[in-house]
Amino acid sequence: MKKLFVILLSTLLFTSCFKEQKTSQPQTSPEVSASSVGMSETRLSRIDSMLTQAIKDNNIPGAVALIARHGKIVYHKAFGMANNSAQEALQLDHIFRIASQSKAITSTAVMMLWEEGKFQLDDPISKYIPEFENAQLLENFNPKDSSYTTKPADNNITIRHLITHTSGIGYGKIDSDPTFKKIYAKAGIVDLFTTEDISIADNIKKLAKLPLHHNPGEKFTYSEGLDVLGYFVEVVSKMPFDEFLRTRIFEPLGMNDTQFYLPESKYDRLVTVQTKEEDKWINYPVTFYDTNYPKTGAKRFFSGGAGLSSTAKDYATFLQMYLNQGELNGVRLLSRTTVETILTDQIKYISPDIKRAHGLAFGLVDTKKHHLGGSGSEGTFEWGGYFNTQYFADPKEEIVGILLKQTQSISGDDTAWKFKVLVNAAIAD
Repeated sequence: MKKLFVILLSTLLFTSCFKEQKTSQPQTSPEVSASSVGMSETRLSRIDSMLTQAIKDNNIPGAVALIARHGKIVYHKAFGMANNSAQEALQLDHIFRIASQSKAITSTAVMMLWEEGKFQLDDPISKYIPEFENAQLLENFNPKDSSYTTKPADNNITIRHLITHTSGIGYGKIDSDPTFKKIYAKAGIVDLFTTEDISIADNIKKLAKLPLHHNPGEKFTYSEGLDVLGYFVEVVSKMPFDEFLRTRIFEPLGMNDTQFYLPESKYDRLVTVQTKEEDKWINYPVTFYDTNYPKTGAKRFFSGGAGLSSTAKDYATFLQMYLNQGELNGVRLLSRTTVETILTDQIKYISPDIKRAHGLAFGLVDTKKHHLGGSGSEGTFEWGGYFNTQYFADPKEEIVGILLKQTQSISGDDTAWKFKVLVNAAIAD
């Protein structure tokens, strides 16, 4: 009996140690050594220290980081927890809500159709979605009942305006202007994602009737323009938006874990959105949206601006296609010349008064931002997502950097800028 007790105790201790190791040690899967592609292993290890310390300081619950150079993964690690309440450790293949990282994928779909001669970038969107005819500007607003009056805009919204956030359309619940928050709420606009039984066509047709922040092309206003373009893809391609992305982008590139809504077989790989309450990580509550949208509800609202979920490796695949000038593993989605256009700052041609660089899919690092340091080479393209995800790709250095977390309404997280600095500091050739 004593011998049996010792065996059971030993087994219990072994299991406990294994679980502790699983939750505290980073999971890793590099494809090649860092030195083989001109990077320093020692300097990359600073990222381990930085993310481990951020978790120790309770600034983030966990993260998956991926770095690739010259098309080879040199760093792919998971740190911390996918769900603190359930004591679930993050794994490399965990799926994250990428929110606004969806925008670059939607833009890619638009540009694929542009390559086919389906439209011109400076066509008015009303040519394809008639509800956008006669664009209006807000003139007067009554805060008591959210009623308003309008006046005609000086010009119409074009596809180029929508893809560069210069259309004048707002962003409802997350808009910087409280007036537009009220206008969008009264109209029942879905801003990001939903579990309700709503189509993007219905949502965009309602959005088209609302006033604009400013004349199209006049300013940069972060907007639902990419949701409009998701519906535009449906109109032009005559395919449901999710089907277009799946058959024309995800399947050809082998992005098998990127989708709007998860099949039941992948539910257990979805990372929990977490926030802090009394310095403890808890599951983020239902607010004006339900964070369970990728696996519950009607599953028919395909938000081109914010609806996709993905993995670090899948998104790296997408970015590598761009670094390869439109092609990956024998599959070409875009021509080299189209990629060049996409990665060219469009804002300065729309309005030289707008102090921002943005191409036809991504935010861009311009000369000034490069010279100030910490952002990579001029021409680096980048963006992030609402649930604390970030990425960048540097065509000059042929580097992809992805940092995925899953938090909302927190402070103190400085891992995004540190990650970018540490990645660039690890270049050793």
